[in-house]
Amino acid sequence: MIRFFAAPIAAIALLSATTGGALAEEFDTRDIMGGGPNFFRSGANPIPRTTVMYNGNYAPGTIVVNTSERRLYLVLQNGQALRYGIGVGRDGFRWGGVHKITAKKEWPDWTPPSQMLARRPDLPRHMKGGIENPLGARAMYLGSTLYRIHGSNEPETIGQAVSSGCFRMTNDDVSDLYGRVGVGTTVVVLNN
Repeated sequence: MIRFFAAPIAAIALLSATTGGALAEEFDTRDIMGGGPNFFRSGANPIPRTTVMYNGNYAPGTIVVNTSERRLYLVLQNGQALRYGIGVGRDGFRWGGVHKITAKKEWPDWTPPSQMLARRPDLPRHMKGGIENPLGARAMYLGSTLYRIHGSNEPETIGQAVSSGCFRMTNDDVSDLYGRVGVGTTVVVLNN
């Protein structure tokens, strides 16, 4: 078994050495089995975006968030929808209702609300937008709530219940959705 893995790893090391280490910067041998730092590189999504049949009674262009499925649907024409994997609020932070997107921001700054700071005084009071920012590449603000549909720098949380009520998407997926919807889009949050 060890010899089975030794040859490919030796070949990678030799190739890395002969290319001046350029390959080593882009490839970590732990990525072969998962878990390395490049495992989610390029916006890879643990729950791929897909077009599905959708029989809800919502107008095309409506966003439907199903918290129990941990999926977000953008309703299309002809009984179809784009389905995205999302992260949802953890126990005690899930909610339901109907709102509109009231603002959209690219690489948004993040100022944790006072309620979150009361629970987590260790958080920064403000973070400029960027790759380290927990709101990720895009954010769509939901009505007068504290909640957003936003990107994440933690793609491994997609499909999980870990947020304080916001809906997390991979940066690739949130950028795709952001380009398809506008301010005023109806967002229906189902919390069954």
